[in-house]
Amino acid sequence: MSDAGRMRVALLGATFDTGNMGVGALAASAILCIREAYPDACISLLDYASERAVFRPRVDGKEVEVPLINMRFSKKFYLPNNIVVLLLIALLRKMIPFAGLRRRIGAGNECYRRIEATDLFASVAGGDSFSDIYGLGRFFYISLPQVLVLLMGKRLVLLPQTMGPFHGGISRIVARYILKRSERAFTRDREGLAEIASLLGSSNPVKYSFCYDLAFLLPPQAPPLVDTPGLSLDAERARPVVGVNVSGLLYAGGYSGRNMFGLKIDYQEFVRELLRFLIEDRGADVLLVPHVFIAADASESDKLENDQAVCERIYAEQCAAYPGRLGFVRGFYDQNEIKYVIGKCDFFVGSRMHACIAAVSQCIPAVSVAYSDKFLGVMATIGIDSIVTDARSQGIPQILDVIGQSFDRREMIRRQLQSKMPGVRTAVLNLLTADSRLPSGDVKPDTRDSLIPAGTV
Repeated sequence: MSDAGRMRVALLGATFDTGNMGVGALAASAILCIREAYPDACISLLDYASERAVFRPRVDGKEVEVPLINMRFSKKFYLPNNIVVLLLIALLRKMIPFAGLRRRIGAGNECYRRIEATDLFASVAGGDSFSDIYGLGRFFYISLPQVLVLLMGKRLVLLPQTMGPFHGGISRIVARYILKRSERAFTRDREGLAEIASLLGSSNPVKYSFCYDLAFLLPPQAPPLVDTPGLSLDAERARPVVGVNVSGLLYAGGYSGRNMFGLKIDYQEFVRELLRFLIEDRGADVLLVPHVFIAADASESDKLENDQAVCERIYAEQCAAYPGRLGFVRGFYDQNEIKYVIGKCDFFVGSRMHACIAAVSQCIPAVSVAYSDKFLGVMATIGIDSIVTDARSQGIPQILDVIGQSFDRREMIRRQLQSKMPGVRTAVLNLLTADSRLPSGDVKPDTRDSLIPAGTV
């Protein structure tokens, strides 16, 4: 415990200033879990940033202060809060046998002192970045803070996330080091348990288990204003409203602009066909819903992520063809507020996994248009893996067929989600409590519990 007698907990690998509401949802939900286990805890974020900051997210409807302990991931090795400098201090302290000398090393480093004063660290690694599939640079960006706190002798818990894959020898060594020394590790899909076992073998000392994605816990919060040009969400509606989340990154062809995710479909053509299919064939109204909001002064690479700009562009191109039937969400919203907007829909189709989680956690049937394996693994845990489509292996007609059949069965899917979600939220909320267990009868990591049997959609 800290000198003040209050538990000090820091969250790694998630923050509130990325513009990505999936990351924001993970951060906000992690804070809910931490406060459930440690109601009086002082909570901070340990992340990379050039300056200090204090975030004020809403938790249980109340604004809470969450300060940032800012490190640097930079070639400027002279910076005292550079992750390399912090690691060197930790290594020297570990190697030197004289207590007095150990205390003097790094004594003037404020960032190191703040980390040292923290009791527990909880890592979420952006949900899917504890892996080398995005390259070694990203892997070390995420992993080095975890290595640092372990070198300092601190407690580390890995919150529910995608574990691996780890293909390279170096990444496997580092991942093994982190997993072996973590107090607890949670994977948000069944495949993660096998990945951990492949690294640690049968004699692993870490307690690892399955738990649902943190974002299932996030509560919706009504924003001051919901601005949806082209479609009113408040008026009495004669037709169902389908929320469509368009990924700005997929629309741009990835960071390379050359289909970096290996999609089988032309994503831009798919979006146009999806609008036609939902409005003309299924008689629905469509609301374009962004889940990543990037400011105008952001870097060019960050702008590629911007769902908001793409939704506005699609609306401008298509609104004349579908007057009164097509709208888009305009403005900036936080993770709780955009979840509230998604909750106004009757059905959902999304290319951002956490946009789909925002829907199904409110018992809104959602078809995922996946570009990575994480979609299937996470949605399988709540039994809707049969309505996950894969844009890397399926064509537009196949994807639309799954969407159409799921739309027609939406009331059945909704009822099944309504029976499932209370247990899911309870499991996530109690994640860090001493007696946390999956509710009796709930999904186990080594079983299949599909709400919708394969072949029904």
